[in-house]
Amino acid sequence: MNHVIPLKFNNNITLTVKREDLLHPHISGNKFRKLKYNILQAKAEGKTALLTFGGAFSNHIAATAAAGKEYNFATIGIIRGEELAHKIADNPTLTFAQQCGMQLHFITREAYKNKTEPDFIANLIQQFGDFYLLPEGGTNDLAVKGCEEILDANDANFTHVCCAVGTGGTIAGIINSAAEGQKVLGFPALKGAGLLNDICKFAPKGNWELVEDYHFGGYGKVTEELILFINDFYVKTGILLDPVYTAKLFFGVIDLVNKGWFAPNSNILLIHTGGLQGIAGMNKELIRKKLPIIKS
Repeated sequence: MNHVIPLKFNNNITLTVKREDLLHPHISGNKFRKLKYNILQAKAEGKTALLTFGGAFSNHIAATAAAGKEYNFATIGIIRGEELAHKIADNPTLTFAQQCGMQLHFITREAYKNKTEPDFIANLIQQFGDFYLLPEGGTNDLAVKGCEEILDANDANFTHVCCAVGTGGTIAGIINSAAEGQKVLGFPALKGAGLLNDICKFAPKGNWELVEDYHFGGYGKVTEELILFINDFYVKTGILLDPVYTAKLFFGVIDLVNKGWFAPNSNILLIHTGGLQGIAGMNKELIRKKLPIIKS
């Protein structure tokens, strides 16, 4: 699933894209990896329902809903923002999740902060019955195990492996499975995310670093420059990027290449983690803000 970008760079630097976005039409990229072993565990435990958490445009919510439909689980989504309950029809992500059979439960942003507290979980069990719990973003030990399978033997020749970072599970898996001598670079999509401890919890190796200069203002934040980059990149390569994660990664890597940050002859692998389902919702926001839209 590698695809060499037809772009020339100085110093004999090569960029290659690993198309994890092509793994599944709806359980996309790293979400497919994160859910793989969790689905198997849920079946082993005899669970019939999956419950998880997310925001209005969450890739994880959409993927969990799709996985539930495909693998015969009921799904429950605890959604941040009770005001969204009356806006499902205007939200492509929530509409898709609901069409897949997910039961959407909207709570206040204040209540959402308690999503990992034992009392909060106990109340959910009382309300929804027995379920298999997936954390927000899907990151847990089994998710990291799945993400360790992103890289394979064919990827060992790359000097750098680069990925977008949300909750840290994907990069943790990549860190664990990276070949000897490879450098793993993570590009957080969140401003001031404080991810170091979260990643270290799952990945003890020291072969990685975070590049925190390309969040474009924070999670879900975009600029006209980023949208124009997405559209230009699509025209040049035929590869569509999502604005929340992968576009920031690709923008950052290409910017660093042009600035001479990478050594000559670097052979760089970029992981396309999917997330394209969020483009429809983002375009609605861009139209509202009178900004260019993402073209596909």
